[in-house]
Amino acid sequence: MFREIVSDAQIALGMHYLFLLAGGMVGAFGLMGREFMNRRFGQASLIAYSSRVLPVSERFIFANFLGKDIVYYFGLYILPFVAGFAFAAKFVPAGNFGAPSILLTLLLTLSLSFMIGISAVFFLSTVYAHSGKISLFCLFTASLFLLRISGNMNHETLYSLPSLSFFLAPSEKQLLLSGVLILVPSALSLIFLKLEFPQAQKSFSNSFSKLCGYLGSYRYAAFVAKDSLDLKRSEGGLGKIIFSFVLPFLLVWTLLSALGKVMPALSTLTLFALVLGVLSSSMYNWLTEYDIFSSYSFLPLRVSDMIKSKLNSYLLLNLIPLVILTTLALKNDPSSLIPSLLLFLTISLYMVSVLVYLTGLSPSINLYNGKTFALYTLSVMPLLLLNIILSMFGPYYALVDLLLVPVALYLLLKGFRKWDCNESRYF
Repeated sequence: MFREIVSDAQIALGMHYLFLLAGGMVGAFGLMGREFMNRRFGQASLIAYSSRVLPVSERFIFANFLGKDIVYYFGLYILPFVAGFAFAAKFVPAGNFGAPSILLTLLLTLSLSFMIGISAVFFLSTVYAHSGKISLFCLFTASLFLLRISGNMNHETLYSLPSLSFFLAPSEKQLLLSGVLILVPSALSLIFLKLEFPQAQKSFSNSFSKLCGYLGSYRYAAFVAKDSLDLKRSEGGLGKIIFSFVLPFLLVWTLLSALGKVMPALSTLTLFALVLGVLSSSMYNWLTEYDIFSSYSFLPLRVSDMIKSKLNSYLLLNLIPLVILTTLALKNDPSSLIPSLLLFLTISLYMVSVLVYLTGLSPSINLYNGKTFALYTLSVMPLLLLNIILSMFGPYYALVDLLLVPVALYLLLKGFRKWDCNESRYF
């Protein structure tokens, strides 16, 4: 029945744009030049600093970082995806996708889509690092333009992605165009990469007391104020929100709006709320990026206190996607506002509760553990697939996700106890 509704070309379209988005989410290398040089990335910063004592340029080192990430994510995302697709084709009718030559072409074109996403965002983040407010204004204008045209896009526009066009109708022209879209932005980004070595001294006005004053006697006021300053003063603070959060959201909304015309059974707003809830969990990674519990070990605090403070900051940051979703819902489908908001809030809460339970204060490190990543994937993927299927029957099926609230609260409480016990072993 599914194959009667969705064609091979539409399946290919969804896969290629999925990996284009995945590449865009990990491509903000242009903001990292200053962070690496400020010794915030441990061994990675040590490698970056080798350019000061070895006959190796900083740009050569960053080119290797870029290549390393492409190889890493190829092994983490693309290869398992195509292998799983090939395995499933043995048991489920897969049409043309079952042919070995098609699967090899798919492996190539999904890799090209991923690299196009990386190179595009790498270039945009480099422009942002150089021009700051000017590029921010340009990005804001471009975002409004994308939202404006999203309602007028048709499926033919989506099929113009060179890697997708090559998969559907292989030609040297599309392969060459894909290579140009990868190599030219990446080369320009590496040439103009902004590298700043830390100064001997930096001074800032006392914003901490002012922020604490705004928050009043709130229990976690000091921690939320600190998180706010960390995010603001870390290199590319606002850029992180743009390139790993707002920009992917705008791209997802644009794609879903056009996809909704191709497959009317899909509820665009419901799917967007689902994606919004998943991507918003990445904000927990930002908040824990620079903190380790040993820095607070001399204070009368437990690990659970630190995690709770991060969750408070996380809730405040969630106002950004909440405003985006509310605005789009009121503009496009006011009747779906309540179920979409409930879906976003429940998925966001569940995702962060799984992160807290599995990774504690170090999601950026612990998720690289194979076992932890497998548990994380098994905890969220079936739920996401179920929601995608339910979205075809109407937005109010999203109310089923309210059942996730007690599960999320249970995971949070269990996570607090788990990490309190784990950290206490080291002190």
